[in-house]
Amino acid sequence: MKAVALTRYLPVTDAEAFVDVDLPKPVATGRDILVAVRAVSVNPVDTKVRKSKGADVVENPPRVLGYDAAGVVEAIGPDVTLFAIGDEVYYSGDITRSGSNAEFQLVDERIVGRKPASLDFAQAAALPLTTITAYESFFDRLGIDRDGADAGQSILIIGAGGGVGSIGIQLAKAAGLVVIATASRPETRDWVTALGADHVVDHRADMVAQVRALGMQHVDHIAVFNDMRHWDAAVELIRPQGGIVSIDNTDVPMPMAMMKTKAASLHWEFMFARAMFQTDDMQAQHDLLTYVAGEIDAGRIRTTLDTVLRPINAENLRKAHAMIETGTAKGKIVLELF
Repeated sequence: MKAVALTRYLPVTDAEAFVDVDLPKPVATGRDILVAVRAVSVNPVDTKVRKSKGADVVENPPRVLGYDAAGVVEAIGPDVTLFAIGDEVYYSGDITRSGSNAEFQLVDERIVGRKPASLDFAQAAALPLTTITAYESFFDRLGIDRDGADAGQSILIIGAGGGVGSIGIQLAKAAGLVVIATASRPETRDWVTALGADHVVDHRADMVAQVRALGMQHVDHIAVFNDMRHWDAAVELIRPQGGIVSIDNTDVPMPMAMMKTKAASLHWEFMFARAMFQTDDMQAQHDLLTYVAGEIDAGRIRTTLDTVLRPINAENLRKAHAMIETGTAKGKIVLELF
C-alpha cells in the first residue's frame, strides 16, 4: 500500500521531513477493522510527534503518522460487532499505533464512528480528533450537561479559531451555553462568529478587561484550547467552584493559590487516553462520534473543514504541517485521495 511516512524527525522545511513509501497492507484481527482511507486531516499533535525526537533517530521501518481519517471498512477482525465491510466511517485512531497517512489502516472498532451521511470524506475527516477532544473536555471533564440542563451558563474558549475550538463552539452552543470565543485576527474573528460564538475577545490583549466589559465578573467554565500562557487570566476569570480544562502539554508555571481560594478545579484532556490505556469505557468514543454524526446530519453542527490539499503525499503533508506550525490555519486542513 502507499503511505506517507518519516524516517527521521526533521524540520518541516526539510524536503525529507516526509517521504512517500510502499508498506505491507495490514490484516485485521480481534476487534480491529481495516479501513481504506479516503481522507485525513492534520492536527497540532501531528507536528508535535514529528518534532518529538532528535534528527539522528532513524525509523526503520518508516513511521506513519496521522490521527484523523475517514474511509470505508475493507475488512473486519473476527470479534468485530459494530461494523461491516463497506461501512463508511470516521475516527481519530490511537497514537500508539501506525497512523492514518496510508491507503489502509487498522483501528479498534470501539473508537470509530459511522461517517455522517451528509458529509463527504474530506468534510468528515476534519472532525474526529477535535470533536472527541472538545466533547470530552466539556461533557466528561467539566461535567457540563450535553442535553441542556446547564443552559445559560457561560464558557470562555481560549484559542477558539483552531480545530478544537471550532467544533467546541458548536457543541457548547448545542448545550445551551453562552460562548465567549477568543480570536486575534480578523479572519478568525469572522470564523468563530459564523460558528455561533456569542462574544469574541482578543487573547493577545487584556482578556480579563474584555470579558468584564461584557458585564461578566466571572465565567462558569473555561477551556484552554491553545496554550497555558493565558493561565493567570483564566484563574482570574473562573467563577468560584468553576472548572478549567486544558489540552496543553506545558512547562509554564501555573500558580495554584487562587485556584485553591476559589475551590476551582483543573482538568486535563487527552483524547488518546482511552485507547492508550484500553479503559473500560473505551467505546464511549464510538458513542460520541455516533452522537455528533447525528447532530451533523440533523443540521445542528457543521464540519470545520477549511482547506483541502490533493493528493495525500509527502509534499502536501509538509505543506499542511507548515500551515499548522506557522499558525496560519483556521479550522481544519484535510488531505484526500492517494
